[in-house]
Amino acid sequence: MTENKKSKGTYYITTPIYYPSSNLHIGHTYCTVMADAVARFKRLQGYDVHFLTGTDEHGLKIQQIAEKKGVTPQEYVDEIVAGVKDLWKTMEISYDDFIRTTEPRHVSRVQAIFNKMNEKGDIYKGTYEGWYCTPCESFWTESQLVDGKCPDCGRPVQKAHEEAYFFRLSKYQDRILELFEKNPDFLKPDTRRHEMEEFVKQGLEDLCISRSTFDWGIQVPIDPKHVIYVWLDALTNYITALGYPDDPALFEKYWPADVHLVGKEIVRFHSIIWPAMLMSLDLPLPKQVLGHGWLLIDGGKMSKSKGNVVDPVVLINRYGIDALKYFLLREYTFGQDGVFTNEVMLKRMNFDLANDLGNLVSRTTAMIEKYCGGIVPDASTEDEFDRDLASIAVGVAPKVEEDMDRFAFNQALENIWVLVRRANKYIDEKTPWLLAKDPEKKAELDTCMHNLAEALRIISILIYPYMHTTTEKIREQIGAEGDIVWEDAFRFDLMDHNKVVRGDAIFPRLDIDKELKELDDLKKKQMEAAGVAVEENIPLKLKPEITYDDFDKIDFRVGTILSAEKHPKADKLLVFQVKMGTEKRQIISGVADDFKPEDMVGKKVIVVANLKPRKLRGLESKGMLMFAETGERCEMVTTIAEDGSVVD
Repeated sequence: MTENKKSKGTYYITTPIYYPSSNLHIGHTYCTVMADAVARFKRLQGYDVHFLTGTDEHGLKIQQIAEKKGVTPQEYVDEIVAGVKDLWKTMEISYDDFIRTTEPRHVSRVQAIFNKMNEKGDIYKGTYEGWYCTPCESFWTESQLVDGKCPDCGRPVQKAHEEAYFFRLSKYQDRILELFEKNPDFLKPDTRRHEMEEFVKQGLEDLCISRSTFDWGIQVPIDPKHVIYVWLDALTNYITALGYPDDPALFEKYWPADVHLVGKEIVRFHSIIWPAMLMSLDLPLPKQVLGHGWLLIDGGKMSKSKGNVVDPVVLINRYGIDALKYFLLREYTFGQDGVFTNEVMLKRMNFDLANDLGNLVSRTTAMIEKYCGGIVPDASTEDEFDRDLASIAVGVAPKVEEDMDRFAFNQALENIWVLVRRANKYIDEKTPWLLAKDPEKKAELDTCMHNLAEALRIISILIYPYMHTTTEKIREQIGAEGDIVWEDAFRFDLMDHNKVVRGDAIFPRLDIDKELKELDDLKKKQMEAAGVAVEENIPLKLKPEITYDDFDKIDFRVGTILSAEKHPKADKLLVFQVKMGTEKRQIISGVADDFKPEDMVGKKVIVVANLKPRKLRGLESKGMLMFAETGERCEMVTTIAEDGSVVD
């Protein structure tokens, strides 16, 4: 099967180029799956898509790892990158180009870019003295450190003093601010843009772009004692992969990029440093930079040293590629951090994929075989249920288009599942097993079978960007042949005597308890193999015990956060306006280190509603919001239904 090839223009999307200090985990997979879904969606719409990903292979950290392993840096990255490519092949990632910063095409073009910026007068030689974070490959001033550590990753920094070349980043400070002010859509979500605006307003210092204390990198063309520092090397991949500056055919076709998709921890480099470099080169800026949130596990970021990384290959082998992709895109809101747990993943797979979609496919194909000899019949009758199903079915595609333009993957899939659930309900409303008993109801039965086949055909198109293998399985079973055409999702009249052949369940139901145990056992083996201690049944350090009578005095209510802002007199406090029923209250919580105010609006929270009011730094707080301490950060306490939704 092929996608619609009618071109609506070009579309260039990129992921970050991943740093191969170790094997990739599900956090990297999350970003790449999002980019792949957009690339597939845009191709399906008829765009000429160019999708770039790759690896960022230079820097001190890589050199140090290679030395410890007793291999050359090139040998080390070659092995890791082979694993990255294998992972993307397993994930069926549809990239058009994979750029490695050690490739000759990149090396020569980075040197040419350095020369262009130098000729512009934007590079000069000086001495760097300050603090350096090796894991982040970032330089910091004393004032930028947080508790003496790297403000990005929280790890220790080392004092650095060396001769270096600098890029005049400060020269472009006003133009960067103007970019944010005049084009607010350049950086999304808005919370990231506000952060970057504040960062720029504090003053931009010139950027160190070379190192002379190690040699694993691209040589500075005018001074071979220096190697080009990783961010000038890495960021320019987006244009060197297109042939800039010496082979401009692809560059002129696809640049500027429509979207740079990056993790929130590298938004600063992509929204400040990268635009400044492009300004220096007199090149157009990318249309948009999108900063997604992190997948958190065990209360914090995934870390190999903690043994809490999730291997996507393990999940793919157990549940299939499409199930994992669906979960990642459906469960999390773009731009916000999300907590990954095996239980949430398995419940989502069972409820949405096995119960809803898989069940719909099985029921429909079985009934068409039983009642219609395996041939999709004509529709010759119509009632209110038929009209409602058809109306909902043809109304989903426009909503999905709007959602995908906003990178609202979870909302796009929710809109598709409105149709999936409606089709299942339609079966219960029409009761085809009863219609089949009355010969006079044959026409109505045929219409029911026809409409279910039409609904599945449309669903198969709608889910293609997210689960293309499932699309093919559904279309095989309902006999929908030919190309997958996006415009066909707007029509409810294309199933004409198609041959239906019921197949195996596309998403078998999972025994969640059994799966959780086996995944836990696999995690323990993984930690042992990585040399991480497996700690079990360690007693918690708790406050003094309370009685049931004490607990019974607490009145818990569910509230909705209407607004949140920082306390004017306390950095650690957030001031919330919370609605419970018809009552609105002001509640203050000391969670500013763990939550951004703008990310909290609209969230459901558990409130201790009968707590005696008190004043906190001059403002009254009437109640308490419930948060749980994980050891590294606070997590919000809310109520979750069996289907995974938040309970009001």
